[in-house]
Amino acid sequence: MKKYFSNLSADVSASIVVLLVALPLCLGIALGSGAPLFAGIIAGIVGGIVVGILSGSQLSVSGPAAGLTVIVAASITKLQVYEAFLLAVVIAGLIQLVFGYLKAGIIGHYVPNSVIKGMLAAIGLILILKQLPHLVGYDTDFEGDESFSQGDDENTFTEILKALRFITPSAAIIGVASLLLLIIWQTKIVQSRKILSAIPGPLVVVLVAVLVNYYFINFLPDFSLENKHLVSLPISDRLIDFFSFFTFPDFKFITNPIVWTSAFTLAVVASLETLLGIEAVDKIDPLKRITPTNQELKAQGIGNIVSGLLGGIPVTSVVVRSSANVSAGGKTKLSAILHGIFLLLSVMFIPFLINKIPLSALAAVLIFTGYKLAKFSLFKEFYQKGWDQFIPFSATIIAILLTDLLIGIMIGIVVSLFYLVRSNFQSAILVAHDQNNYLIRLRKDVSFLNKPIIKQHLEALPDDCFVLIDATRADFIDKDIIEEVNNFMLNASTRNIRVEVKKSIHKPMHLLFTE
Repeated sequence: MKKYFSNLSADVSASIVVLLVALPLCLGIALGSGAPLFAGIIAGIVGGIVVGILSGSQLSVSGPAAGLTVIVAASITKLQVYEAFLLAVVIAGLIQLVFGYLKAGIIGHYVPNSVIKGMLAAIGLILILKQLPHLVGYDTDFEGDESFSQGDDENTFTEILKALRFITPSAAIIGVASLLLLIIWQTKIVQSRKILSAIPGPLVVVLVAVLVNYYFINFLPDFSLENKHLVSLPISDRLIDFFSFFTFPDFKFITNPIVWTSAFTLAVVASLETLLGIEAVDKIDPLKRITPTNQELKAQGIGNIVSGLLGGIPVTSVVVRSSANVSAGGKTKLSAILHGIFLLLSVMFIPFLINKIPLSALAAVLIFTGYKLAKFSLFKEFYQKGWDQFIPFSATIIAILLTDLLIGIMIGIVVSLFYLVRSNFQSAILVAHDQNNYLIRLRKDVSFLNKPIIKQHLEALPDDCFVLIDATRADFIDKDIIEEVNNFMLNASTRNIRVEVKKSIHKPMHLLFTE
């Protein structure tokens, strides 16, 4: 408990930033999913408070995820009744609990570092590209959309070109000014002053944006922003009416097979996104803390149970919110919990104030967050590491940009596996020679994948030579390799090749080479 109080000021400041980032995403993802807008808010609140308390991660922030938008929309369409979908969310949470107890969290550890860093850079680029239209007041596509092909029949790049033809001047002024203010707020001149550095830059941006639009309303009414360019929270006239926004699952659909297939799909995809998100957050944690993945699956499971019971859409660990938390200086899980509490209080007591925030100002905050994830130094770092790191890193970025998060990750892993196999080809067999004496050394694990190489080297040996096949450094030799060497040894005398095999006495290998 002491560590939470010692970092209270940093976590409060970070929680405000996360709130401003999460608010439009909660509404946008709910809209894109075909769910009630308030369902996204419920998921954001539950992701912050419930998952935040139960999670073992100190910096991860959970909430509705763009990666689930298509699945949620398809499930709601198939089930037709929203209360039936909520039951699927509850069951998905129960399945995630089972995943946690089965220790399925280890899956996340098998994703290569180059792919994880590529995912972070891709999300940064997506934030920049997707928010550029919102920055200039073109708000046709919903906030939080991360897919290349959009619901408005545009894609990431054509949307930007179209936005340039439909710029809203007042929104563009507020958006560009907000972005410049965020850049200025990070300079040494501002950060060196204790009073100014204690105030989150995004909060300053939002307050200034609201005041600028207030000026437009009072002095340049024709230039002021329309409601469609502002945050749009559901408003209740009385506090008791607030609770009418909550919806509850209908358990009479428990025997519907579509409920169960939807639940399993949601559980699997949400768990994968969470594990990938946790791996990514641990990479950017300044203190390099490691999140217990099985505990995270259990926390997400309980979070989805609660979200479904209250009328919310599914939650996962979300990289955008988590990275905003890290860049804003969050230190402990208190920042995630507080962001959930502030989100709840905002929609309960001050929705009319929240609805005065221009979307272009929030777009500026997201673009700045994206820049921090996709800095040029990251690309330079992986280029200097060599092609075996840079190519999977780049492939992951391109694949995510042109498809979606999970497909992009899978492509990145496949490319990484190619370089892993290629590296094994190069390192498992060493060939050297001095005049007419040859050494073929088998090292580490020599699998059937090395068969073409060993065959090539054996066939290339000249007649009338001496060859030493050294297997003392091999931990494993596949039987296909043994067969190839045995075949070579049986026919070596026809080419006057003398062969000697050196085997380790400490690693007996069954039927290892013909004597």
